[in-house]
Amino acid sequence: QVRLEESGGASVQAGGSLRLSCAASRNTYSTGCMGWFRQVPGKEREGIAAIYIENGRTNYADSVKARFTISQGEAKNSAYLQMNSLTPEDTAVYFCAADFRLVSSCSLSGSYDYWTYWGQGTQVTVSS
Repeated sequence: QVRLEESGGASVQAGGSLRLSCAASRNTYSTGCMGWFRQVPGKEREGIAAIYIENGRTNYADSVKARFTISQGEAKNSAYLQMNSLTPEDTAVYFCAADFRLVSSCSLSGSYDYWTYWGQGTQVTVSS
């Protein structure tokens, strides 16, 4: 069993930045994906960024493209989300997810078909 732990959530002013971190409980991985999702009460979970562990290839939702950057740690058992130019619409609980199966690409769908492990979430609040 793999545990994921997020950190870095906070309250910030619009236009500010935050960096979220996600650490997996096991050591290094060479396959699969790590990703970030967010959810607002009453809405579906939104996939916003994912990184392919093997080569660092990334993909983003249009809502965060050019503002958010996902990266992975050197040991490949951690992922980071640098969030810049935050707006109140970015307010949500942010979840880290991971799946270490051999896949050819990373999905931004929040389905458990694609993502086996999930963190507990960290709150990001952006005020205007």
